[in-house]
Amino acid sequence: MVEKQIESEEEVNAILNLLNQQKAHDFREQYLDLHVYEQAQIFAEMDYIQRSRLYRYLTPEEVGEIFNVSEEEPVVLANYFEEMTPRYAAQVINSMYTDNAVDILAYAKKKNLVKYMKLLPEESATEIRELLHYEDKTAGAIMSTEYVDIVGNQTVRSAMHVIKSEALEAETIYYVYVIDDEEKLIGVLTLRDLLTNDDDTMISDIMNTPVMSVEVSEDQEEVAQTIRDYNFLAIPVTDYDDKLIGIINVDDIIDVIDEESSEDYSGLAGVDTEQVTINPFENAKKRLPSLTVMLLLGLLTVLLVSHFEHLLNQATILAVFISTITGASGNAGTQSLAVAIKRIANNDDESRLKIMVNEILTGILIGGVTGIIIWILVGAWKANFVLGFVVGIAMFFAIIIANLVGCLIPMIMEKFNVDPSVASGALISTLSDVTSLLIYFLFAQMFLQFFIGQ
Repeated sequence: MVEKQIESEEEVNAILNLLNQQKAHDFREQYLDLHVYEQAQIFAEMDYIQRSRLYRYLTPEEVGEIFNVSEEEPVVLANYFEEMTPRYAAQVINSMYTDNAVDILAYAKKKNLVKYMKLLPEESATEIRELLHYEDKTAGAIMSTEYVDIVGNQTVRSAMHVIKSEALEAETIYYVYVIDDEEKLIGVLTLRDLLTNDDDTMISDIMNTPVMSVEVSEDQEEVAQTIRDYNFLAIPVTDYDDKLIGIINVDDIIDVIDEESSEDYSGLAGVDTEQVTINPFENAKKRLPSLTVMLLLGLLTVLLVSHFEHLLNQATILAVFISTITGASGNAGTQSLAVAIKRIANNDDESRLKIMVNEILTGILIGGVTGIIIWILVGAWKANFVLGFVVGIAMFFAIIIANLVGCLIPMIMEKFNVDPSVASGALISTLSDVTSLLIYFLFAQMFLQFFIGQ
């Protein structure tokens, strides 16, 4: 059957109206005629009454498919299970891919989870319990247990029979994994390998070895990096005895990359960008703590300016260039922070000293060019090249130090097992402001006699 796409909002409303009018047959026909992703999009717009009717009109397997592709937060989907009867919810869970079901059940209330486990087939319940025990953000937490495995001492004909019998349950059949008598991973084949070899060929003769795999405790970011580097569609997961226990598909990794990117952006912005709400009071409550901290740190800048107030009284022209220097150093520090976080995340083997030296040299080049430009411009504007030199040399050193601070802070955080992305741009800007102003005032004090009265 060719699945349709939603072409207008009117079409969505028409489908929802069928649900509101309780026309079960017409609703099922039009709703299930859509691609499952679009079914999930419409499901997300439904209210409680509409969802309750949908549970009556669709089978648990059909709802399970919707939950598999839904982009709603797992905690929201867990709440949807509470709207269903426990038996229906258990059937939905059983029809889902295990890794997707576990992501949702991690947010289910304990009493509800116990009910679902009792109603699930023993094999499914056992798999879910095992996956729920894995630490969050590890390979074990995101892996799927629906895969196809075969043994080496069978033929291609026999292997194809296994694939056909398990295809409906497996998340992917493109990769087929070869295990030994102890269930240890010893090889891998692609579907192409099987289709291009004779039926009587032994699997052990054509399987690919060694097999690249990840341990169950490996961080999800490292798994994502491996799949991205080698362009895998899936990667096997093994336990500490090298036994095959699951696979991680590329679609799960796309979710990981999206999640990690959102966390990094939230860290740089100093606010959780995932917790979106139209309630201004909720937004203010979430943003105020970080902004208050930045405000208190900003007082350091005020205290520093106050300390050099006598300098500004003698040469008021110095105040004109404060924002220019702090702005340039803040931007440089934020850029260095973003680059450092990216390089730390993507280059585990790269020397941290090398990253730091690279950022310092970059700061010297950028600071040198911008310092010379501002020296010439200020000197020509105010007909005082000593003043231009002070502003230029202050900017030169301010940018170098901002680059150093921008890459050093995430490294220090990483050393203490803190996510480097929480080193927000606002924090770097504040620290850059303090250091750049200190440098500026110290140089101005040294050459004060050349521009008193300006």
